[in-house]
Amino acid sequence: MKFSSYRGYLLLTLGTLALTGCAALPASGPTESQVLDGGQTPKNPMGFHIIPLDANSIQAFDIAAPSPMSVFADARAQGEDNGLIGVGDMLNIAIFEAGNSLFAPGSTASNTASAPAGPTGAVSNINLPPEGVDAQGYVSVPYAGRIQAAGVTPDQLAERIESALSGQSQNPQVIVTIAKNLSNTVIVSGDLKSPGRFPLTLANEQLLDMIAIAGGPAHDDQDESVELTRAGQSAKVPLSDLEGDATQNVYLLPGDHIQLSYDPRSFTVFGAAEKVDQITFAAPRLSLAEALARTGGPSNYQADPNGIFLFRFERPAVAARLGLPASGAKIPVIYQLDMMQPASYFVAQEFPMQDQDVLYIANAKTDKVSKFLGLISELVAPAATGASVSR
Repeated sequence: MKFSSYRGYLLLTLGTLALTGCAALPASGPTESQVLDGGQTPKNPMGFHIIPLDANSIQAFDIAAPSPMSVFADARAQGEDNGLIGVGDMLNIAIFEAGNSLFAPGSTASNTASAPAGPTGAVSNINLPPEGVDAQGYVSVPYAGRIQAAGVTPDQLAERIESALSGQSQNPQVIVTIAKNLSNTVIVSGDLKSPGRFPLTLANEQLLDMIAIAGGPAHDDQDESVELTRAGQSAKVPLSDLEGDATQNVYLLPGDHIQLSYDPRSFTVFGAAEKVDQITFAAPRLSLAEALARTGGPSNYQADPNGIFLFRFERPAVAARLGLPASGAKIPVIYQLDMMQPASYFVAQEFPMQDQDVLYIANAKTDKVSKFLGLISELVAPAATGASVSR
């Protein structure tokens, strides 16, 4: 290309840029003023609110988040039914008799033993073959017939068997134990070292107890979520929250299903940061100050320190504390942090990050001007070189 032609092309390009202005130049996102203007009613179909982060607004986060497990907290007082027999359980039944025995040697019953005579004569005992509780909740005992077993304790079932045998046997004594507990169990599955089906005992196991019995989580606690399902109702909570809040460590019921999921919490950063990225918390708690540090901080050459924005769907309780209309379960809120104010650095230490937060660092107002001048420099440099060569 001849120098005169290049000069014409250069003049045409500069003229086009002059007409279109800096708006035609690329950018990583809006400036601070553009974000604030977007909150005006005609431009805000989502109805989001912009809240400055300062010493007053940070007080709204002092309230504790509602416990997801609270829906199960009052289901039962401390596992009081853990010892009950249920359908499908296998039972061991031992019968002791004094004097004439229904289960004496030579009878059809097996495993019979005799003891020396005592005040009431000879004593014998028999261990019946393991007996399963049928679908109707009954067990069958020789000479006693079908007896309701489901819903009672082993001691209560023993009393029922003794009562059924009392007219046929002299002073029968019965001991019932649960050999295989299927009805009074919980399922623990997912990201655990030893998932499986585990029985509940009279020790009244809670969520954390059963997770420990199953070997504990396979990953770090802060990256795990616990979901409890009971009678078609579910609640999910981070494991680290469960460990730090005793009210969420609820007592378990037979049939509960505990699912552990590897679910690392993260936030996303856009705009004039050193790097656009999705960043995991890798800690039980993360503040806004720590989150900004993990992004590399605002870019020295692009960022506007007045325009640090955090986008979040806020819960109604916090929105109410901020004086916002709490309509719906999730209220869109943009929090603005002005890093040119020294007090903001204290506020950033107190502001808690949440999973799925979006952090945006606004472009400086002069960023496009710098890009415009840089583009002109790139266009003029070859022309200057060509002029020098032509001379």
